[in-house]
Amino acid sequence: MKILLASRNKKKIRELETLLASVSSDRIEILSLDDIGFHDEIEETGETFEENSLIKANTGAGLGYITVADDSGLVVDALDGAPGVYSARYSGEGATDEKNNAKLLASLEGLPAEKRSAKFVSVVVCAFPDGSEPIVVRGECPGIILTEARGSDGFGYDPLFLYGSAGKTFAELTADEKNAVSHRGRAMKAFAEAFKLRMHS
Repeated sequence: MKILLASRNKKKIRELETLLASVSSDRIEILSLDDIGFHDEIEETGETFEENSLIKANTGAGLGYITVADDSGLVVDALDGAPGVYSARYSGEGATDEKNNAKLLASLEGLPAEKRSAKFVSVVVCAFPDGSEPIVVRGECPGIILTEARGSDGFGYDPLFLYGSAGKTFAELTADEKNAVSHRGRAMKAFAEAFKLRMHS
């Protein structure tokens, strides 16, 4: 079975591929947008993670593929939910992980640990070419935003996101440790279960 991941982010593709393989016994070939020769930008115009995931998944389904899309981001309580759906472009045009992290730290400057609560959110959508009801699942992981980066693995806000149960940032966890507890890991596990039910119903 071929499944399209509506992404070009190589780290995210590897992460999702690993997660999907770990929870599904079916033989699945993972394709990226580049693999199918899709080079247009998919405009994420939604105001929620769910809306953006549906936009991306429906684009792939319209090309004839079972398509999985993930929209994820960081939700910080003290910032009224920001950066949210704008997590990847939080620092504006030309945003990078470094610039986004710098802006986040500046936005929370002076706040004590008890007011730096946050959560990572991931919404995974699977859309089907036949137009049947999409699968929509959500995963969340709570944590705290540190005052300085720790760790060298991961990407995005991982070096600033302290996962309390482990006492480590996402950037200090191994890939397997992160996948076991992360928002995307939780969403993908829920998706895999829902996908298996759909395929065998």
